[in-house]
Amino acid sequence: MLGVAPNASINEIKNTYRRLAFQYHPDRNQSDPTTNRKMEDINEAYATLSDATKRGIHDIPLRYGTISSKFNSGDKVRIISSSSPCYDHIGVIDKPPFNDTFRFWYVVKFESKGLTMVSQFAEEELGIIEE
Repeated sequence: MLGVAPNASINEIKNTYRRLAFQYHPDRNQSDPTTNRKMEDINEAYATLSDATKRGIHDIPLRYGTISSKFNSGDKVRIISSSSPCYDHIGVIDKPPFNDTFRFWYVVKFESKGLTMVSQFAEEELGIIEE
């Protein structure tokens, strides 16, 4: 619906959504009755793709993210799953990813105050650090 690639970043999704919302907003297109429905579809697509959990559920049947891993060993990542106790923490991919039928899994290492914690995350729970 938004026309973004399966591996699009959250910023790409957000920018595309804003552009389409501006283009199809019902206030700008009062003479076209189909724009209201189009805007609802755009909002629903954005709500799905901007939430990591919903996006993962959406991507599994389409098999997005299963061809190649998004991250490599040594990459810095941010935990974007709001249901995780590590939400918004930055860690480093500790080992090469492994995959099951549906997704890639990563072991992420966090270091703080001389202590190290290692935890496992699904690909859709991780975000790229944009510098």
